[in-house]
Amino acid sequence: MDKFSFLNAAHTAYFAELYDQYLQYPDSVEPSWRAFFQGFDFGMENASNGQAVFEHPQNGDAVEIPEPVIKEFQVVKLIEGYRTRGHLFTRTNPVRARRKYSPTLDIQNFGLGQSDLDTTFNAGEILGIGPATLKEIIVHLEKVYCDSIGIEYMYIRKPEEIQWIQNKLNINENQPKFDAEQKKHILKKLNEAVSFENFLHTKYVGQKRFSLEGGESLIPALDALIEKAADLGVKDFVMGMAHRGRLSTLTNIFGKSAKDIFSEFDGKDYEQDIFDGDVKYHLGWTSCRKTDHGKEININIAPNPSHLETVGAVVEGIARGKQDRHYKENIQNVLPIIVHGDAAISGQGLVYEIVQMAQLDGYKTGGTVHIVVNNQVGFTTNYLDGRSSTYCTDVAKVTLSPVLHVNADDAEAVVHAVLFALDFRMTFGRDVFIDLLGYRKYGHNEGDEPRFTQPKLYKAISSHKNPRDIYAEKLKEQGIIGEDHVAKLEEEYKAKLEENLEDSRKEETTRITPFMQDEWEGFEHVDETRMMEDVDTTVPMEMLTEVADVITKLPEDKKFLRKIQKLIDQRHKMFFENNSLDWAMAELLAYGTLLKEGYFVRMSGQDVERGTFSHRHAVVKVEDSEEEVVLLNHIKGSEGDFQIYNSLLSEYGVVGFDYGYAMASPKSLTIWEAQFGDFSNGAQIMIDQYISAAEDKWKLQNGLVMLLPHGYEGQGAEHSSARMERYLQLCAKDNMFVADVTTPANMFHLLRRQMKVNYRKPLIVFTPKSLLRHPKVVSTKEEFANGTFQPLLDDETASVEKVTSLVFCTGKFYYDLLERREEENREDVALVRIEQLFPLPTEQIKKVMEKYTNADDIVWAQEEPRNMGAYSHLLLHFEESKNFRVCSRKFYGSPAAGSSVRFKKRHERVIASVFDKSSDSPL
Repeated sequence: MDKFSFLNAAHTAYFAELYDQYLQYPDSVEPSWRAFFQGFDFGMENASNGQAVFEHPQNGDAVEIPEPVIKEFQVVKLIEGYRTRGHLFTRTNPVRARRKYSPTLDIQNFGLGQSDLDTTFNAGEILGIGPATLKEIIVHLEKVYCDSIGIEYMYIRKPEEIQWIQNKLNINENQPKFDAEQKKHILKKLNEAVSFENFLHTKYVGQKRFSLEGGESLIPALDALIEKAADLGVKDFVMGMAHRGRLSTLTNIFGKSAKDIFSEFDGKDYEQDIFDGDVKYHLGWTSCRKTDHGKEININIAPNPSHLETVGAVVEGIARGKQDRHYKENIQNVLPIIVHGDAAISGQGLVYEIVQMAQLDGYKTGGTVHIVVNNQVGFTTNYLDGRSSTYCTDVAKVTLSPVLHVNADDAEAVVHAVLFALDFRMTFGRDVFIDLLGYRKYGHNEGDEPRFTQPKLYKAISSHKNPRDIYAEKLKEQGIIGEDHVAKLEEEYKAKLEENLEDSRKEETTRITPFMQDEWEGFEHVDETRMMEDVDTTVPMEMLTEVADVITKLPEDKKFLRKIQKLIDQRHKMFFENNSLDWAMAELLAYGTLLKEGYFVRMSGQDVERGTFSHRHAVVKVEDSEEEVVLLNHIKGSEGDFQIYNSLLSEYGVVGFDYGYAMASPKSLTIWEAQFGDFSNGAQIMIDQYISAAEDKWKLQNGLVMLLPHGYEGQGAEHSSARMERYLQLCAKDNMFVADVTTPANMFHLLRRQMKVNYRKPLIVFTPKSLLRHPKVVSTKEEFANGTFQPLLDDETASVEKVTSLVFCTGKFYYDLLERREEENREDVALVRIEQLFPLPTEQIKKVMEKYTNADDIVWAQEEPRNMGAYSHLLLHFEESKNFRVCSRKFYGSPAAGSSVRFKKRHERVIASVFDKSSDSPL
């Protein structure tokens, strides 16, 4: 009997569902049916007179499919067309006609015609509306896929997610269904958005405010998102957004007093003089809000610079920090929200880095709600010149995240879309994007003339009603509000603003509330004097021994690579037999003792688990299973936990993330390590805008540690210099620590100092490469237990009376000079190491200079070219250094030679010059 003879029976509903399943997930269909549908598709492409004839998939005989079945399949294809391409034919653009896309969704393109409109098709079952006429099916599809909300989701590869979305769409036809009170509340928030901008426009004429006008529906959307999320259990919101609409968001969502914003418009100085402040639309804010249902929630909007999208990485890090510290059991209690601009999300590569973090163990945050305030113009650049992709949100497809495109003039659709997005995030813990398609009423800022570059667009915008008035007319037609309802709302709201304005003008200064102050109780802001004070970083020998015992023994019931077993055994001997500890032991013992004392440690970066130079091995793998063993997490009685993650191949995004993490978790030693030091160049915006300047701009403390491998070993231009000159140029007053340490003990105490003080400053450490295994780069366990960090290391072997050349240097170059001094038996040369470059230990340097009374030759020696390294920094911060004899390479554009032969010649010349008093020019 022919396997497909029953096609003549009336089972078209089953066939339609099976065919729909095949179109969406071909591999999920039983093989013979898959072959049948493949043959059908081929047959339909070559069909005539509406009949499909094709070879039997098993025996090669001709199979003719009855016309009713063909029609059902064609309706299924129509449904599939709406699902995959319906978003291209929506009414989502409030001020421009949409671009034309081909082919359209006309029924003729699916083998259907006018005569089929009144025919009932069982394919309606797929949509949840039961058997329905083609006309009814099309009406349903138009409502779901082509109204004010267009949705992209068919590229998702998880059937359960697609099914969830389709069920959600089918249940309510993707149409908002709010009661009268909910609609009034949406109108109220819309009024606040519109009235706030109108008020500023009249009171502060021509001042920059980066108005939200044209995208005011963002305010009711954020309000609804926060309210509903709180009902679903979210307790902490972390938001990042650039300047457009930020002031309205601060006032109408975060509860920042309009009085403070007016003071900022008036340009008043700050009450405290310990920081410089920033423009009003960059400032952060934290507040506790009570929802309409009485839930207490914490909401944070992170401070941001003008570098668009930078704050997104910081937000993700803050969210992860809060999750790790407070919500380990339910990370979805923290919700990251990032508000983008359309030109920025499609133009900034950082967005891709952040999106790629979304599902990675070290960086995931349980899903982020991304909202794009789509102005359709980037400053003066039209979207057709701003991206190659169809949509600005196409980066969402990297992680197969759904995207909802929404008409910003349709306030209810906007709120509906946001709530849909929230449900998806809370259900699947994944990112979701909302493209809020509106416009920008004025130019990039309020003093700009947009008609210069978009005359037609701005002619349309000038006569276009705002979203509040559009929505108010709709509610009047529905009989929900009266004629004077909006006028009363506006009058009441503006009266409050007038009161705030009057109050602001009574005060001479303005104040700033520190961001996330709840996380920073007990921490102080300190100056350079406090930074130079000695800190007790000692450790009881018993604790040190306990930690060492754990990290130098592998589990006996597991098999490890012979090299790993040997390495761990060597570490055991280092501590318990030889008392000669190397760099890796310094790091691991610092982490372990901090864990015992209740601190947390997080490290990330490219290949940090093993270490780029194979020195750390904080994570070891079982040979057969590749099971990961982290010995630091086996320390008994440890109150903290140790997290270490190999990062994606990103610097900008990951440094931003870890900076945010450190901001949210001041009791965590948060470390980012570069693969090679100057790879941090990729994160320069984070270094310039946050790491070096955040305390001055935003009164923010942060204890992020950056480990940057540095040292000239003939590996070429990109593998030698960590560009220390760039960090040192950014140093000012008390903004960070910069160190270039040369002993394991000093590294141990430096890392511990970072946590043992009651303040936080970023710490930049130029770490070694060749010194990781250098036989002289060792310390004793007594130096670990009883010592302290030493900003300067004097030459303990030098005879003061014999020294005539006093050489100051830093980092790995010291060992090169020491080797030469020993070779030549030069007792007349003292080598003094400056271990902390900022704050520079000037008093200690002076004391050393006074100590060597016979030294008539004082030298600054560096392996870097003269225009790089620490020399210019020394000139700026230590006046006496202008009289030093300088030994360095000459001025170069490149940090180092690419030829190892050339490198050795240059390096040798610099070393020789140190020991030759007559040499005083760059080499």
